[in-house]
Amino acid sequence: MGNHPFLFGTLAVLIFLFFTVENKRSGKKISPNTLGTLVNSQNAQIIDIRAKKKFETGYIQGSRNIPFTQLKDRLEEIRAIEAPVVVVCDMGIQAGAAVQMIGKPNVFRLDGGIGGWQAAGMPLVGGTVKKSKTVDGKAKVKAK
Repeated sequence: MGNHPFLFGTLAVLIFLFFTVENKRSGKKISPNTLGTLVNSQNAQIIDIRAKKKFETGYIQGSRNIPFTQLKDRLEEIRAIEAPVVVVCDMGIQAGAAVQMIGKPNVFRLDGGIGGWQAAGMPLVGGTVKKSKTVDGKAKVKAK
């Protein structure tokens, strides 16, 4: 580092540019704590792009399910929403692609997705637990 300050400086600039471009490419993020504020103050709409089966295991209250595979067919519907839109997926990665596809300035992705939401201690609704067959005298629990 001391022998090659120019190379070290160039490397630092390249790393900074990489993260700047990557952040813009994957859309604006909002934290799980900010999501509630955005919904309450600006009536933000939550679009969950997970597959229907995953959505039914538990989702953020007030969200609606538009699976990523159907997103292209429903872009105009989403673009017509005046309020801010927050896109939710499993970990926040696929939501970045969805935000880019939608292409509106007031569209965000939930940082960390559903996993980040749960890690922040926030609740999910709609998930039901169903008892299934008994094996060796013990009831197996199966998520519906």
